[in-house]
Amino acid sequence: MEKLLELKNLTTSFRIQGEFHAAVDGINLHINKDEIFAIVGESGSGKSATAVSIMKLHNPLFTRVSGEVLFNGRDLLPLKEAEMNKVRGREIGMIFQDPLNSLNPLMKIGAQIEESLIHHTDFTSAERKERAIELLNQVGIKDPERTYNSYPHELSGGMRQRVIIAIAIAVKPKLLIADEPTTALDVTIQAQILDLIRDLQKEIGSSIIMITHDLGVVAEMADRVAVMYAGQIVEIAPIQELFQNPKHPYTRSLLAAMPSNIVEGEKLNAIEGIVPPLQNMIRQGCRFAPRIPWIDASEHEENPQYHQVGENHYVLCSCHKTFRLKGE
Repeated sequence: MEKLLELKNLTTSFRIQGEFHAAVDGINLHINKDEIFAIVGESGSGKSATAVSIMKLHNPLFTRVSGEVLFNGRDLLPLKEAEMNKVRGREIGMIFQDPLNSLNPLMKIGAQIEESLIHHTDFTSAERKERAIELLNQVGIKDPERTYNSYPHELSGGMRQRVIIAIAIAVKPKLLIADEPTTALDVTIQAQILDLIRDLQKEIGSSIIMITHDLGVVAEMADRVAVMYAGQIVEIAPIQELFQNPKHPYTRSLLAAMPSNIVEGEKLNAIEGIVPPLQNMIRQGCRFAPRIPWIDASEHEENPQYHQVGENHYVLCSCHKTFRLKGE
């Protein structure tokens, strides 16, 4: 398949107390055209930092980004802000995880949707309004004209998320990044939003990067998935292969902790510990090792490498060969 986006040795470091610490540490992956690609992991794993690095939205005073972000073969990292503004919205759209904070509370919804149209099209004022109302209708808002003239605080959480999606797809970008698009929504609305994103992907022909901590969402939406932990991709595979044959201890632990995988009457499995803060991140050896202390240190690699364990299925560190869940 033809690649749309390719990340090569992407590293994003944040300045903390005068020192830079990598939140995204040398990752390599690609997204194909017309593909839904998921990045999954706990909070603090580096998922959103990866997305924001692609969009170049970090504050350069406090952030260092290196490597390559190749979009249709063009590296985005060297681009000046004016050049990057031509890419954002037009080529790459983003659905942010907190719609209330992402929308301007002082601007009406219609004006916020039209911003992208002003920058990326030559539409007249009347055409922009027509397109904005069309988008609101497209994302399933029942009274688009009323919503067009509303402020964000007048809308429900589900409606605000639909507005964010409308803004992201306004000029039909080739790549859509959805960063935890259903986090703050109830289950019914979550299902509607996921159906909407899937339908829009088919309609406008975009590729999608779906960032989530919810493996249920991944199973429902994705073609391929990368499991991210402590700034690294620890496993990457086609979706069915990952669920049927998970290899990395972190992947297996995440799947074991899913409520749907718990037998009635048994306790919910939990992963010991937490993702370490950037200042305390292990830079040598397997980063997941401290959370599985019952696995002997000799089973981990000092300098973890990727191992191919199936077709398009790769896993980091040899600890996958002998790993067992606690109690097994």
